Amino acid sequence: AANAYEALTGADALLLITEWREFRVPNWDRVKQSLKQPVVFDGRNIYSGAELRASGFTYSGIGLK
Repeated sequence: AANAYEALTGADALLLITEWREFRVPNWDRVKQSLKQPVVFDGRNIYSGAELRASGFTYSGIGLK
């Protein structure tokens, strides 16, 4: 894929397992349009689950304390 958004096209979910800066503030509208279903698994707990749920995503923070 040419970029992260292109890699999401047709994917079943987004699984974030890195803390790289470039993934900290994605364009959630673009992410939502690319995925088959708006599902996010956040392995670093860097996103706000409440905000994503309010935007229509199914969100799961993996390894929450």
